Amino acid sequence: MSSDLSHVLRPVDEARGLPNAHYIDDAVFAEERDAVLFGTWSGLAVASDVPENGDAKPISFVGLPLLLLRDKDGEVRVFQNTCRHRGMILVEEPRKIEGAIRCPYHSWCYSTKGKLVATPHVGGPGMNTHEKMDRDTLGLIEIRSYIWRDVVFINVSGDADPFEVVHADLIKRWAEFDAPMYHGGPDSAFQLDVRTNYKLAVENYCESYHLPWVHPGLNSYSRLEDHYNIVEQGKYSGQGTLVYRQLKGKDGQTFPDFAGLGEFWDEGAEYITVYPNVLLGAQRDHAFAIILEPKSVSETLEHVHLYYAAPRIDEDMLQDNATLWKGVFEEDIFVVEGMQKGRYGPGFDGGRFSPAMDGPTHCFHAWVAARLIEHRQTLAAE
Repeated sequence: MSSDLSHVLRPVDEARGLPNAHYIDDAVFAEERDAVLFGTWSGLAVASDVPENGDAKPISFVGLPLLLLRDKDGEVRVFQNTCRHRGMILVEEPRKIEGAIRCPYHSWCYSTKGKLVATPHVGGPGMNTHEKMDRDTLGLIEIRSYIWRDVVFINVSGDADPFEVVHADLIKRWAEFDAPMYHGGPDSAFQLDVRTNYKLAVENYCESYHLPWVHPGLNSYSRLEDHYNIVEQGKYSGQGTLVYRQLKGKDGQTFPDFAGLGEFWDEGAEYITVYPNVLLGAQRDHAFAIILEPKSVSETLEHVHLYYAAPRIDEDMLQDNATLWKGVFEEDIFVVEGMQKGRYGPGFDGGRFSPAMDGPTHCFHAWVAARLIEHRQTLAAE
């Protein structure tokens, strides 16, 4: 299962990429689940998935049964979707929690804040308490979570540094966008089921090198030479453009801008990966978040959400913008699926990085490798 990763940590002009096993081997995928996806701040969903108090959405995150819930006071929480009695799944389908979360097996009930509030017949018929059953210690297991740019990030292991510490640089970089964002609604959310390891989707998103051949329409006005690399070692990476072009409606109207932006954002835009699995786009008039859900070592479900600076946007423009972005993201599918297929070639050694063009991708590889090495050292010391 273990693989040598020392070559990944070398400078970009000397490094090779992650070995094939990190894209095709189930055992290595399980290792990455613990070291990378569970051990850091991973994207789970968006808060807009549960817009009203009491809204609950069950989510399986790399096999872990979770429940995304907006409690009665409006706070978004993440719990293990598991009854503390016999381990029954509590919520099977998205729904509104009107009173308590009731287990369908023995009817144990939990508040929307996770507290165990009812244990029918636990002490025998008609006896709803028992001296050996301490409700205060049997509440739902809550998963550490943090919301930024509407994305619900979770730290399953519970031992990562606070999100606002880990990503302080990125939060500062986009501080101008610290303003309300409004989800565009059903027409502004879609999913793409892609037969690839989630890391390949990250790697492709990080760089602009592929634009002339994969996105000729986009490249016609936002050319390769108009882009720049974004590399923050051990934190995040991506790309930016200096010639962002706004979508225009049939009468020439545009989306309203986010307030208080500097001059750079008049034509600038940035596209950054928050490691390990969240792809974010920031532009003057709308934003997006893509949460990569690793379904298996070779399958990824991309959850795409579009946001705007105002709560009400022209419906036709909303649909046009969603269609535009969906088309762009669909153009990438054959590439990431092709790289997945290519990883079954035993002679491939992880590949080389262009020092000029692949810095953002190398940055991601090095971060993954460092997380895995640290994880292996921790296990070895136990």
